[in-house]
Amino acid sequence: MKIFYGVQGTGNGHITRARAIAPKLKEAGADVTWLFTGRPTSSFFDMGIFGDYLWRTGLTFETKQGHVQYLKTALKNNILQFINDIRTLDLSAYDLVVTDFEPVTAWAAKLQGIKTVGIGHQYAFGHDIPMDGADFMGIQVLKYFAPAHVGLGIHWDHFNGPILPPMIETTLPKVPKKTGKIIVYLPFEDVYEVIELLRPFNTHEFHLYNPGGAISENESPAHVSVKGLSREGFQADFAECSGVICNAGFELPSESLHFGKKLLVKPLHGQMEQLSNAMALKTLSLGDVMHDLDPEAIATWLEQDHSHTVRYPDVAGLVVEWLMRGDLAVHPSWIKEVWARCEHIN
Repeated sequence: MKIFYGVQGTGNGHITRARAIAPKLKEAGADVTWLFTGRPTSSFFDMGIFGDYLWRTGLTFETKQGHVQYLKTALKNNILQFINDIRTLDLSAYDLVVTDFEPVTAWAAKLQGIKTVGIGHQYAFGHDIPMDGADFMGIQVLKYFAPAHVGLGIHWDHFNGPILPPMIETTLPKVPKKTGKIIVYLPFEDVYEVIELLRPFNTHEFHLYNPGGAISENESPAHVSVKGLSREGFQADFAECSGVICNAGFELPSESLHFGKKLLVKPLHGQMEQLSNAMALKTLSLGDVMHDLDPEAIATWLEQDHSHTVRYPDVAGLVVEWLMRGDLAVHPSWIKEVWARCEHIN
């Protein structure tokens, strides 16, 4: 089966999900062409698993100090280039088109009348799930950004709908957990504001991953290590950390739950998806939430030693089996069967 698979690259979560499913597709004998958009080619790293992948500019969101800037987003994106990329992407040679909230692939398939499968967290929002911060713009983005004929949503609960558990890579180096070691990944916040937020808590060891790269040691206190993005380095730190502070995206919180890391999320202001994720985590009692860079929230969270562990099954493998069958119907019995394989440790 020849598959065209588009992945939104604005955040690392979509790429993480693609890393989980890529080897499963290869094992199943699928011939996959990958397309990534949403960030400059120079900003992608450790992409060997995707082979000779394609790249287009796509669309991305502009943020400032944790807020989505809709006007700046509209002005900065090259809409004419985006339209041209859609019109020139020929998908006629493929048996199946999949989009992980990637708009060029989704709209090219729509214009060419090709049935498309949307796989990702955003497609869960087409069902009755916890929602916060819903506004006209946010709803329209989720509905029209990357439309698909079949939306296979992913979330931390099925919420009585056709929604699957998180699709994550389920292996990590087996190393002892360090009680005071905390991973911090807040890519939409100003790195120096985050450093100041963490400065008072010198009884803990913070590993702050910064999209802008590492900074000199004299710019941060000894207990805050600021590092550039590195898949290998992040996984090594994540394996032995006891907790994670991050924005309220989907993939990193999912991995934190799977591996039993206590979780504190800070949703991106004005971003309905992240506000809703924060609400869902709180509703399900799976993590803690702070809506601003709040030192009191950090202090309270650091004092807690309780984490939640949800062992997720090999969802990527199950989805690949579903794709390769070619039926593309989301049967309630299949959804129920997948969720039955989840294990709640505490």
